[in-house]
Amino acid sequence: METRPDPGTLTAEALAGAFRDGTTSAADTVAAVLARIARVDGAVNAFTDVLCERATARAAALDVARARGEPLGPLAGVPFAVKNLFDIAGLPTRAGSRINRTRAPADRDGALVRRMEAAGAILVGALNMGEYAYDFTGENVHDGPTRNPHDLGHMSGGSSGGSGGAVGAGLVPIALGSDTNGSIRVPSAFCGCFGLKPTYGRLTRAGSFPFVGSLDHLGPMARSVTDLALSYDAMQGPDPDDPVATERPPEPTLPGLAEGVDGLRVAVAGGYFSRGGDPEAFEAVAQVARALDCTRRVEIPEAARARAAAYLITAAEGAALHLDRLRHQGHAFDPAVRDRLIAGAMIPAPLVERAQRFRRWYRAAVLDLFRDVDVILAPATPCRAPRSGQTTFVLDGVTLPVRANIGVFTQPISFIGLPVVAVPVRLDEGLPLGVQVIAAPWREDLALRVAHRLERDGIVRAPVANL
Repeated sequence: METRPDPGTLTAEALAGAFRDGTTSAADTVAAVLARIARVDGAVNAFTDVLCERATARAAALDVARARGEPLGPLAGVPFAVKNLFDIAGLPTRAGSRINRTRAPADRDGALVRRMEAAGAILVGALNMGEYAYDFTGENVHDGPTRNPHDLGHMSGGSSGGSGGAVGAGLVPIALGSDTNGSIRVPSAFCGCFGLKPTYGRLTRAGSFPFVGSLDHLGPMARSVTDLALSYDAMQGPDPDDPVATERPPEPTLPGLAEGVDGLRVAVAGGYFSRGGDPEAFEAVAQVARALDCTRRVEIPEAARARAAAYLITAAEGAALHLDRLRHQGHAFDPAVRDRLIAGAMIPAPLVERAQRFRRWYRAAVLDLFRDVDVILAPATPCRAPRSGQTTFVLDGVTLPVRANIGVFTQPISFIGLPVVAVPVRLDEGLPLGVQVIAAPWREDLALRVAHRLERDGIVRAPVANL
């Protein structure tokens, strides 16, 4: 008897194709995915809420729509899950916290959840995350850590650790996360999947719990570049409910994926981005650069200062959001998060204003580089995933705190809202590493084209973890 592949191990593209051609039903796919979550997630701890009834009803409705010959969206029959800072109708939006669990349930889904479902996707649950998104480890004191599916003794990365863990473990083909200072790119690197942090303002944030308004991005994580493009294209579009959402019309990226890299000017980020990490992190970048015949190097000016300024703005804006909770419910925070927020509340306003002035200068300086290059390569993290509970690591002979330094290479990029695709590199049989493919604002298409070529050539890949 022929054994069908586990739907959890298939890409969204394959699942949507099988649903459209009648090879499988949405009901069967959802049942198999829910069974896989029940079987595997006890080890990974990616999910905080599994929406069995909702997903089953949605799948049944899609099967009826197909039988009637109704139009089907590009993601029809594809299960997905979202970081639990996205509003889900009927659930309190917990944002990884203990405090938010007493909030009233959301009365409607967040905007990107609605757009994914409008494209035919099926929401199966909410995912674990670092408290209030102030985290790079994927370790939540209230819900427990999300474990790295490639080695359960290691971190998943954060704060979208549940999203990375769910995709890497084959629980869903697509998960949505958020990225303020690196929280899509870090778990994508640690968990060996693809992640897209779009241009700031490209995807609406309406219906999600904020962290730092001037830095927050939402985006997809997946096991293939095509799946990234499918989900990203489905979520584009203006939204008056998010004041920073662009009014640019959707610019589909899927049709251009196969255009390749001919004519694209690719460079490796040197200077700041070539030190302060393990040799393996830089070898991953070198491997990608060799595959693209890239020999050019550029230096992103004042990246270290950009990281420092990002820290100031993150701490100050994050603290401002939580002042009332800190005053009245400080005992209910993760102590590590609480203490960083309290410190942020005490930053003098002139320092924050200087950081914002520097930000404007830095953005102009970096955008000037894109006059001569189209894509810049840089490490996503300074090392492979640390062990769970690890508090320090040694980089370039210096002992540093883990939590504060995992985002050393991501913060200077999100600081000015550039689009980035994180691609997973497997140098050996050990844990994966990640490389950032960085483009100019609104040029997600170029970063995705480069990632697609690398995937096609086998340089980057995102296999389901062998659990």
